Amino acid sequence: MSDRPLLLVSNDDGVDAPGIIALRQALATFADVYTVAPQTEQSAKSHSITLHHPLRFREVEPRIWAVDGTPADCVYVAFFLKDLLPRRPDLVVSGINHGPNLGNDVHYSGTVAAAREGALRGVPSIALSNCSTDMEGAAQYAKRFCKQLLRVTPPKGQAVLLNVNFPPGPPKGIRATRLGFRLYSDEVEVRDDPRGRHYLWIGGPGGARSEPVEGADTEALDAGCISVTPISIEATQPEHFGVAAYVAGPAED
Repeated sequence: MSDRPLLLVSNDDGVDAPGIIALRQALATFADVYTVAPQTEQSAKSHSITLHHPLRFREVEPRIWAVDGTPADCVYVAFFLKDLLPRRPDLVVSGINHGPNLGNDVHYSGTVAAAREGALRGVPSIALSNCSTDMEGAAQYAKRFCKQLLRVTPPKGQAVLLNVNFPPGPPKGIRATRLGFRLYSDEVEVRDDPRGRHYLWIGGPGGARSEPVEGADTEALDAGCISVTPISIEATQPEHFGVAAYVAGPAED
């Protein structure tokens, strides 16, 4: 058995996307890399898993499998399909996504969901997204970050989950950040298909603007820096226990 770390790679852009190809090539220089990724693009699928129809999968080449499901499906399959991996991965790496996943994007992102699925299984995980077309350059930084993360002793009881974003141009630095907040032109448009039937188109024109949040990932990218943001998989909001207790208390009418 190899004494090199075993890295599970996935994404939401699809198994043949330039970002995942550059990523696995960079990581293969120091680790045994296994790829289980969607057959086709699965952007904005968040953490959905497929329960109501069978999943097809195929071996693209040794250590690379394509699954016709979501990013979370792919990581789930990698963990639980017998003999797919020779052992439990040391790290789950998702990306490199084409485009950012900043601030509240993490709730919709399939890239982040693939990494989150790994963290839910107790494995340190990292999601990588790139505002630039330079995937090879981002992959070299990803290699560095993964090596660093493998050296970390995680806090007891919860796997580390990091969300990394690369700026549009050559990075001017690297910052540890918090999640910011992005505002989109949200709307629902009703259109007609060629047969005259109505359909809905969700989401306004492309692009987003960021709310000013000190120390945020959005602020780092605006400054031309790489952002590295820790994300919690603990969903309980302790500041709202009082609200929960009031709602659960005696009715007042």
